[in-house]
Amino acid sequence: MKSTVEQLSPTRVRINVEVPFTELEPDFQRAYQELAKQIRLPGFRPGKAPAKLLEARFGREAMLDQVVNEALPSRYGQAVAEQEVTPLGRPEIEVTKKEYGQDLAFTAEVDIRPALALPDLSALTVSVDPIEVSDEDVDAELDSLRARFGTLVGVERPVALGDFISIDLSATVDGEEVPNATAEGLSHEVGTGRLIAGLDDAVVGLSVDESKVFTAKLATGEFAGQDAEVTVAVRSVKERELPEADDEFAQLASEFDTIDELRANLGEQVRQVRRARQADEIRTAAVEALLEQVEVPLPESYVQAQYDSVIHSALSGLDHDEAKFNEMLVEQGSTREEFDAEARTASEKDVKRQLLLDALADDLKVQVGQDDLTARLLSTSQQYGVEPQQLFAYLQENNQLPSMFADVRREVAIKAVVQAATVTDTDGNAIDTSEIFGKPAQADAEADNPEPEAEPEAEPEAEASEESEASDDADVVSEETAK
Repeated sequence: MKSTVEQLSPTRVRINVEVPFTELEPDFQRAYQELAKQIRLPGFRPGKAPAKLLEARFGREAMLDQVVNEALPSRYGQAVAEQEVTPLGRPEIEVTKKEYGQDLAFTAEVDIRPALALPDLSALTVSVDPIEVSDEDVDAELDSLRARFGTLVGVERPVALGDFISIDLSATVDGEEVPNATAEGLSHEVGTGRLIAGLDDAVVGLSVDESKVFTAKLATGEFAGQDAEVTVAVRSVKERELPEADDEFAQLASEFDTIDELRANLGEQVRQVRRARQADEIRTAAVEALLEQVEVPLPESYVQAQYDSVIHSALSGLDHDEAKFNEMLVEQGSTREEFDAEARTASEKDVKRQLLLDALADDLKVQVGQDDLTARLLSTSQQYGVEPQQLFAYLQENNQLPSMFADVRREVAIKAVVQAATVTDTDGNAIDTSEIFGKPAQADAEADNPEPEAEPEAEPEAEASEESEASDDADVVSEETAK
């Protein structure tokens, strides 16, 4: 088989393939064998009918069509490997020559991963916001911990934000009572907005046994999407009473003996959370800095596939009902045109990011180990609340393991970028990224195999000793010469 490649653009090629007819003979044999198993001819056992009779019955051209259609995928794959191109998406294949006994010829146009000019990573600079933990941040964490040990106490005053209330609800649309919209004794924390939009504003200021009517749009049921007149009546008001923030509370709520020790620990917890957030900011900033320096041509079909995936995901939650989707966008103050434009921009940026990181991973010869894949599998399973084995089985059944492998490989490439770059905060302070991203492989190797220390030079001894050593050296030289 012979193949050549034409570069149509930085992101698209045409592969020309010629397959000698003799190379198709094994394909013909397999096709005849399979057909013989399915067809019964008088005088022949199943699977034993001669190829000539099968050919005469079904036609030589029909057999040729079948063989070519089955041979094209493997011959295309072989040509891709020979030409060392990385295809993106499905090829457009055109058979240009197909005659029995003659060479087969076809072309395949396909988008490919473009060649990119990558910058010197050591010259890359990244800047992110510094980590700051204030007393107010620690106070907020301490108050949240105190709330877990708080008690609810009834109060005789109007409802305020943060109160816990018991309420009765009912609703009507055009004077008609809404089914399943009546409830009594509902518990609600004022300010969370968890029940109905507008409820919190309506109850603030009401006292026990007072009621108020407000308008809200119904989300579900027979009247979904319509405005309803909702009546809320307050039946009880309670506030959370917090324990004192003292040493006794520290001993109750933690392993620490004093409130100062507890506050110090809470402050460190806040710092750890913000350090993880800063790590995400560093990853994003590093990729953004690379994208600014590298021109990434966009393969149109690959971008379109990404865009189609975004639209499919957006519509899947509404059973692909375009009308409902457009109504939802209007409620959010947007339009379909704006959504489509934003989806297109996001798809282009995502494709640029993927192509850049893939090229970088190739350049750095990134290897993904079993530990890397296991770590990603565990974190993803925790994110979705499923067992790792269950997630692995799902990914395998849906052929998504290669996608996870590619994502992990890109993440390893980002880590290499951060390790090579100069990272500072906006105050100009250097950030040590080794705690989160590890040290570069070269630095790890040097740490594991430090250079031996130079031996100190010997102090000169007495002249008589030096003369003796010189004499010994001379004897050794003479012996070596004699040999």
